[in-house]
Amino acid sequence: MKSNEIIQLFTQFESVSSKLEGVECWSARELQILLGYSKWENFEKVIQKGKDACFNAGEEISNHFPDVRKMINLGKGAQKEINDILLTRYACYLIAQNGDSRKEEISFAQNYFAVQTRRAEIIEQRLLENERVKAREKLSQTEKQLSGVLYERGVDGKGFAIIRSKGDQALFRLNTQSLKTKMGVPATRPVADFLPTISIKAKDLAAEMTGLNVQNKDLKGQKPIEKEHVDNNLAVRNMLTKRGIVPENLLPAEDVKKIQRKLKSDEKKVLKESKTKKK
Repeated sequence: MKSNEIIQLFTQFESVSSKLEGVECWSARELQILLGYSKWENFEKVIQKGKDACFNAGEEISNHFPDVRKMINLGKGAQKEINDILLTRYACYLIAQNGDSRKEEISFAQNYFAVQTRRAEIIEQRLLENERVKAREKLSQTEKQLSGVLYERGVDGKGFAIIRSKGDQALFRLNTQSLKTKMGVPATRPVADFLPTISIKAKDLAAEMTGLNVQNKDLKGQKPIEKEHVDNNLAVRNMLTKRGIVPENLLPAEDVKKIQRKLKSDEKKVLKESKTKKK
């Protein structure tokens, strides 16, 4: 396929896309023409194969292939209502994969939607990674503030470490060392750096509750504050387990420090590329 043909097809595919409630979609009737199918009946068969693939992948067909009605012009001002289907980018990808690859349009679409779908997956993964990094930074900030509050109430650094460890044991039903062993966390690293996002947020919530209650109840000394922190972690654990989430059974996540480095590296690359383009 020549460069000018690729550019032309790319422009055509981009120009017929639209958005419904923020989701990028294509009309099946318009895609039929772009993919070189002259008859709707023949294209419907390909759409059905795409729906089958969607179902087999565990996705809701209605989320990617919603039925709609549209008006078409018949000439002389006359119009007719016909059946149509709105297709998400993923639906288009599945249809292209099940089309006749001997058609140049199908071959192009297979690569076009594969790249775009992969791009969406990368963006989603980056958002999840960014959320986890922010959650970890928030937990560090909360624990720093809590440490300051406790210091004013007679708890030193060693006492705070003990209180935090007791809280973890209440939340995960394992002491810190056992939890590290189970998750494969290096002895010198904090457990929180390897927790999934929901566990990080659970620890943060319990620590926030402790900080608030220590001040509201005017608690002083290690023992009463330790009990407060344990109770708060137990309360958070109870909330999670009631929803079928058992903290100690969740799989460990990638080292948050590695994710931070990767995100910063990506930002530098984008900045460098942006400066290069401006030149």
